[in-house]
Order: sequence, then C-alpha cells, then structure tokens
Amino acid sequence: MVIFLRYLLFALLVVSCIGAALYSSRSRRAKDARERGIYGAIMNIFMGIMLVVLALIAMFMFRGSTVAVIIEAVFLVLGAFNIFAGIRNRSYFGRMKSNDAG
Repeated sequence: MVIFLRYLLFALLVVSCIGAALYSSRSRRAKDARERGIYGAIMNIFMGIMLVVLALIAMFMFRGSTVAVIIEAVFLVLGAFNIFAGIRNRSYFGRMKSNDAG
C-alpha cells in the first residue's frame, strides 16, 4: 500500500510539474491581460499542488527530524497558500472576462 501511495504521489508530482510549466508558458505568451491572469492563476494552483505533494513525499521518505518537519511544514503552508491564491485569482479573472463578454 505504501509503495502504491509513493507511485501515486510521484505521478501527481510529474503531472503538476508539467501543468505548471505548460500554464507558465501560456501565461507569458498571452496577449490579453485577462487570459494572462487566468493562466497564471491555474499555474499557481498547479504549483501549490506540487508543493503539497513534495511535502507529502518528504513525509513518507524521511524520518521525522526537526529540519525535515520544518521544511515539510513550510512546503505545506506555501502550497496551501498558492492553491488558495490561484483559486481566488481564477475566480476574479473569470468574472472579469465574463463581464466583458456579456
């Protein structure tokens, strides 16, 4: 079961890295500021997922030394903040785009 969980976390890490890179390049290439904001928000969500998954991987791979626990906690907090900020920005830019369309 633990081995399956490790493979699942590794797969999530790879998918979130690819998603963050993809939306980062889309965000930088977008001409419209609203599209740039939406892509940047989705990139933040993927980066938050990536940080949370990294913290979970560190929890399973290393024993609970003080330094490891502090780093895991920092990754979890940063990841949660990135996910929250990405969702907030996504809803803001989504409303902004829908107001211009209608």
